[in-house]
Amino acid sequence: MFVPRRRPLMRAAMMGGAGYMAGKRAARSSYRESDQEQRLEQLEQQQAAPAAPAPVAAPAPAAAPAGGDLVTKLNELKGLLDAGALTQAEFDAAKAKVLQGA
Repeated sequence: MFVPRRRPLMRAAMMGGAGYMAGKRAARSSYRESDQEQRLEQLEQQQAAPAAPAPVAAPAPAAAPAGGDLVTKLNELKGLLDAGALTQAEFDAAKAKVLQGA
């Protein structure tokens, strides 16, 4: 006796829909991973760029500075230190040079 199959189209639609959803989810996951990798690379580049600033040489005093000129030079050095152009060690060395010249 012949027994007809029950709802063959329904089963095919369910299988196709499940496959579609699985593929869509995999694509979405892949997109998230690539987006996350791109953000991490950008952050690494941003952190690497300021980590290595170009060293700035301290201005060398020309001759033995006068009393008013000494204060001016020290203020300039302090301004460079505050701006981040000089490190504390560079500031101390330049200050010592200025004071030795006085």
